[in-house]
Amino acid sequence: MRRARLAAWAMAAGGVVIVPTAVVIQIGLPPEWMPTLPATPDYAAGFAFPLVGAFLLAHQPKLKIAWLMYAGGMCSATCVLLSVLTYRVAADGDLTLAGLLIDLAALPWTLGGCMLAVLVPLFAPDGRLSSPRWRPLVPIALTGALVQAFLLITARKQRFPNPLAIDLFQPYHHVLYNAVYVLMNVCIVAALVSFAVRLRRADPVTRRQIAWPLFTFAIYVVCLLLGPKFWVIGALWTGLIPIAIMVSVLRYRLFGIDTVISHTIVAAGLITVVSAVYFGVGAVSSLLVSSYHQIAGLAAALFAGAFFQPLRRALQRLSDRVLYGRVGDPRLLADRLIQEVRQADPAGALGAVVAVVRDGLAVAGAAIEVLDGLRVDSGTVGEHPRAIDLVWHGEPVGRLLLGPCGPRRFAVSHDERVIATLLPYVADVAHAARMAADLQRSRERILAAREEERRRLRRDLHDGLGQTLGAMAMTINMARISINRSPGTADDLLQDLRTGMDAVAGDIRDLVYGLRPPALDDLGLTGAVTSLSTETLPPVIKVEVVADELGELPAAVEVAAYRIVQEALTNVRRHAQAGRVLILLAREEDQLVVRIEDDGVGLPAHRRAGVGTASMRERAAELGGTCAITSPDTGGTRVEARLPAVADLVEPVPGQAS
Repeated sequence: MRRARLAAWAMAAGGVVIVPTAVVIQIGLPPEWMPTLPATPDYAAGFAFPLVGAFLLAHQPKLKIAWLMYAGGMCSATCVLLSVLTYRVAADGDLTLAGLLIDLAALPWTLGGCMLAVLVPLFAPDGRLSSPRWRPLVPIALTGALVQAFLLITARKQRFPNPLAIDLFQPYHHVLYNAVYVLMNVCIVAALVSFAVRLRRADPVTRRQIAWPLFTFAIYVVCLLLGPKFWVIGALWTGLIPIAIMVSVLRYRLFGIDTVISHTIVAAGLITVVSAVYFGVGAVSSLLVSSYHQIAGLAAALFAGAFFQPLRRALQRLSDRVLYGRVGDPRLLADRLIQEVRQADPAGALGAVVAVVRDGLAVAGAAIEVLDGLRVDSGTVGEHPRAIDLVWHGEPVGRLLLGPCGPRRFAVSHDERVIATLLPYVADVAHAARMAADLQRSRERILAAREEERRRLRRDLHDGLGQTLGAMAMTINMARISINRSPGTADDLLQDLRTGMDAVAGDIRDLVYGLRPPALDDLGLTGAVTSLSTETLPPVIKVEVVADELGELPAAVEVAAYRIVQEALTNVRRHAQAGRVLILLAREEDQLVVRIEDDGVGLPAHRRAGVGTASMRERAAELGGTCAITSPDTGGTRVEARLPAVADLVEPVPGQAS
């Protein structure tokens, strides 16, 4: 790539040197051989097109449109040089050589005009034709250019002898040349029409991309068709065509050169201003202290050096504003995004992110859709926005929606750089918003479940146990009344009372078991998990429970760990197709680690969190812990929950009495 750039800059030097050299030679001509002001666009085309074409080739060597621009511009520059050398040789008295030189100038003149006026608009901006039906125009234009050059070479000249003249064509030369001239003008207009058709059928980004080149080509063609009176304007206007193409390239940064432009602006500005300051201070110091030249030079250098860094920053800001608009360098947007997120409250962080993205991309609207329904908009994204997936550590968390581009510079590639820079931060904030929303919903469900459980307990105690105890109290009273008069009846009543007490004991046992698994009190967490593994999974799956010394754990942590293991084993039985399950219970400082690993099929590539996995995460989040469900590289599925093992670290449920 470096060699290609060096070669391109060497090519650019040819175009920059040839036309100024021709102008210098022309200025030195005697008055009698000084040509009149040319109405040809070759001067502007020979200087501007090679420079712009080589500039693009330095960054995109395979770009066809850049090769056409360079080749056509070099043909025009060569034509200018040969034409001026014709008059220089003629002024020196060698008219025969002058005739040969003017014949040699004919071919680059016609080929340069064909490439720049027909092929460049035909293949702009991406090097491809707008449709196959325009393909015949290429050989027609090239053939017309060659025939036109042939007619110019074989024609007799007024001021110079032409050894290549063919007398056979002289009677018909004028008619033939006019016919070919009209044909070339038709080709130029057809190329402009193809450019307009491409504009009409293009998408909004491409349409804005080719609008300026089409405008400059159209003005040139109009000047060309209006006649000789407007040819001077057309010749001057020609220099704007490559500039318009370069602006189009820079505006949409198709070829990755905005960084080069930025550095060029900064470097050129530094060289110009620092040099001016240096020589200015040196000159003033020399005048004031003419006998101290060394002191003057040192003062100039120090004064210029003091302005170097502030000037560089000012020029960098200027170039960033010119290239990217008011948002500045895309690399600074990440810092701005971080600052905006830090200053925003948790609920408004996503809105701050959307605002920065919309401003950085200069689009009509931007939106972030987080999974589970959360959406934040800024502006209007339209009916068909661009959607970009947000992925956090391999897990989809939402989408970034971008509306149509607004009027700005560097719309395509600058957008891609901004997206690539900001997307990880956007995904992080979207994941945090999703987790916050999930936590809020989890707490709401926990509160709702607790209240429902309280309602159930109240109903069971009032309607079940309360009525049973009331009936038992009535039975006792009846037994007391009848114990003296009818001992048999009293005995029957007491037997019914005994049966009712057994039922009450069963109801109380069910209520207690619903509040906390009894195996935890009877066997402890390790024993309860071991018994759970034998009850939940069929015998074909081998379960191994490894537990360290867990010590005393909060009751809520024991219940959460038990339920997580229970749900994980249920998922293994239903989905894993595993042959072995390992359950690990370990104490790590202030955390209880619960890990369930199987050797089954693992997680699917595109998965959605089910009720069970959501329940495990919610139980861990309720206590301030975490629960991760992954597929290791070795295969299978791993569920790892980390729960606070100290009572002070367990987060109380909102609304619950401490």
